[in-house]
Amino acid sequence: MAAQPAKAPTGKPPIDWTVLHAQVILDSLGFSPGIVDGREGQSLTAALEAFQSTRGLETTGELDRATLGALYPYRARRPATRVTLDPAMLAGPFVSPIPKDPEDQARLPALGYTRPLEKLAEMFHTTPEILVELNPGGGGTAPGATFLFPDVRPASRDYSSELKPEWRQTLTDLNVDARQPAGDHIVVDKSEKVLKVFDAGDRLVAQFSATMGSQHDPLPIGTWKINAVDTNPKFHYNPDLFWDAEKDDEKAMLPPGPNGPVGVVWLDLSKEHYGIHGTPEPQTIGRTQSHGCIRLTNWDAARLALMVRPGAEAVFQE
Repeated sequence: MAAQPAKAPTGKPPIDWTVLHAQVILDSLGFSPGIVDGREGQSLTAALEAFQSTRGLETTGELDRATLGALYPYRARRPATRVTLDPAMLAGPFVSPIPKDPEDQARLPALGYTRPLEKLAEMFHTTPEILVELNPGGGGTAPGATFLFPDVRPASRDYSSELKPEWRQTLTDLNVDARQPAGDHIVVDKSEKVLKVFDAGDRLVAQFSATMGSQHDPLPIGTWKINAVDTNPKFHYNPDLFWDAEKDDEKAMLPPGPNGPVGVVWLDLSKEHYGIHGTPEPQTIGRTQSHGCIRLTNWDAARLALMVRPGAEAVFQE
């Protein structure tokens, strides 16, 4: 597909189609660049370093000649693809605006996406703003409309029949490939701001940009275990565990949904009150602090949930 012109927002460089192409390839290989946006940044650098290390290349974190050569065999996956929207892609429930008060959120049936464009953005591992850039004057998001998206479509949607139907639908909505490498243990690296997945032979098989800890709730350095994986989880909001909670906040059980505090999945850790989970704000991953837990984009958290099993070791290091 030939590169399409895209108008960048004021103050931002235009989409770099070589970068976009590298991002979609890295995303498909499990070395997540975070938001697929056609621009260089911290998450892309980390993804390139991981890819380079698995190919025996110098870990420059740059799209140098050797790295472009190593990515070349995967060039059949194009940087973008045109997709005709169908009713399933645009299905809700949608909630707009999402109330800020946890007590009000608890009354909702779900903490769903705010609008179809937000759902489509997560489906294609990007943001609404990038979709607007890719489709200037693109018109309404209605069945039958055709839009240009980053080509992060999975090679397989043959999800295990053992998975709950609603979880299989979530995986479909997030374009998560059914075929994921088997992870034996993970390493959360504070300095690199990444979560690394290793197989039983201690080979790096996937890496995701992550947000972890803060000055109020530092990352608990040490070795832990993944106790359980809870998909499309409800969230028990306890203001006593949040340093920035309002003084009049009360405990509340929040409904599931991609815009919930822990996104679409919660991997419970042996460290009490800590877990690895998704987020309603993928653009903040690696750039902001958390309440001590490890946050990934919803699509990366979903992939991780397919890679690891309860009992897997989780090493948190500086």
